[in-house]
Amino acid sequence: MNEIREVIERKAALLETGDAKAVLSHYADTFVEYNLAPPLRQPGDGRDPAALEAWMATFQTPPRREVTQLEITADGHVTFATSIDCLSATPRGSNESFSLWFRVTLGLRRIDGRWLVTHEHESVPFEMDGSFRASVTLLP
Repeated sequence: MNEIREVIERKAALLETGDAKAVLSHYADTFVEYNLAPPLRQPGDGRDPAALEAWMATFQTPPRREVTQLEITADGHVTFATSIDCLSATPRGSNESFSLWFRVTLGLRRIDGRWLVTHEHESVPFEMDGSFRASVTLLP
């Protein structure tokens, strides 16, 4: 489990370096991705850093990601992990930074002796009062 924890935490820490290729080195060549931005499903290509680089370019400096409440379930060559993560950044052209807490579920597989992300799902709850607004002010 320590090896898996290190992969997840290292992947998050690498985001702050702005090195998209290093972040993607923790993903399988193809993976399923449901992240916070539209569309509903993003094509996951662990060999092509263009989408991640484009997203990181929307911030003044690369964003910081903190992984908390990490829980890991492993069985053989398959693992799933859940966490509550915080993304902190300053959008390009803004003087104000933000922090957003969100839910994460990862699926990992041991491929050629390495644990790699094959499935990533990120989400925020939404208000059930009819407004359907994302609940972006929640704290763990």
